[in-house]
Amino acid sequence: MKPIVVTGGTGSLGRRVVRELLDAGREVVVLSRRARPVADGSRFVSVDLRTGDGLDQALTGVDTVVHCASTLTGGDEQAARTLIDAAKRAGVTHLVYISIVGIDRIPLPYYRTKLAVERQLEASGLGYTILRATQFHELVQHIFSLLGRSPIVPVPTMRFQPVDTRDVAGRLAELALGEPAGRVPDFGGPEVRDAKSLARAYLTATGRRRLLVPVRVPGRIMAGFRRGENLVGDRFDGEWTFEQFLAEHATRRPSRFTDAGGSGG
Repeated sequence: MKPIVVTGGTGSLGRRVVRELLDAGREVVVLSRRARPVADGSRFVSVDLRTGDGLDQALTGVDTVVHCASTLTGGDEQAARTLIDAAKRAGVTHLVYISIVGIDRIPLPYYRTKLAVERQLEASGLGYTILRATQFHELVQHIFSLLGRSPIVPVPTMRFQPVDTRDVAGRLAELALGEPAGRVPDFGGPEVRDAKSLARAYLTATGRRRLLVPVRVPGRIMAGFRRGENLVGDRFDGEWTFEQFLAEHATRRPSRFTDAGGSGG
C-alpha cells in the first residue's frame, strides 16, 4: 500500500489523523513547515506549502493526501493551489480536505478563505472529499480563556455544536481510506449548547468564578451565528462532550469572583 500524506500533521487535528491512519496499518508522511515531534511510525518532511519547496518529492508515490494545514494569518488559498498543482504532477488520486460548517452562510473572512479552497478542489479535476465540521473544543476553550481574564465576561448570544478533534480525526481517516466522495455530510459535535452554558463549564473546570453578561453583538457575521448557521442541526456525530474535553485539558485556577449568571441559558 502506498503512503498517505497528511499536511499540517503536527497540529491538534493533524496529529490525531496521523495516529488513526497508523493504527489502521497505513504508512504516513507528515508535512509541516516546522519540525515537531510526530507519531511513532510516521515520517516527517519539512515542506512550506506556500512555496512548494520539497513538495514534489514528498508526494512521489502517493495516492492520497489529507489536507489539514491551515492558518488564520492568510495564505491558505495559495497553499491549496500549490498542493493541487503538485498533486496533479504526482498522480495523486484522492485529496481529503477538512472545512467548516457554515462557511457559505457566515461572512467571516477566514470562512471565505475556506470556501475558496473548497471551490479550488471542486474545479481541480482531482478526486476529492470535503468534510465540514463544527467548531473544535480547542477553539471554544480558547475563546473563553481570553474572555475569562476579565471579572466580567461578555458572552455572545449564540450557540455552538463543539466537536472533539478525536472524533473528527477518526472520520477523516475513514474518508482517506475510502474512495473520493465529493462533499460528504457535515460532522457535528454531540450537543448544541448556548455560549453561556459553555462559558460556565469552562469557568467551573478552571476553578474561576466570573460574572457572565449576555451580549448581543451586531453585524452580519454574528447574525449568522445567531441563526445557527454554524450548526449541523440534525446530526450529532461526535462522542466527546465539552466537559469531557475540559476534564483532560483545562487548568484550574483559584476562584476570585462570583458567577451571577444563574442557571438559565
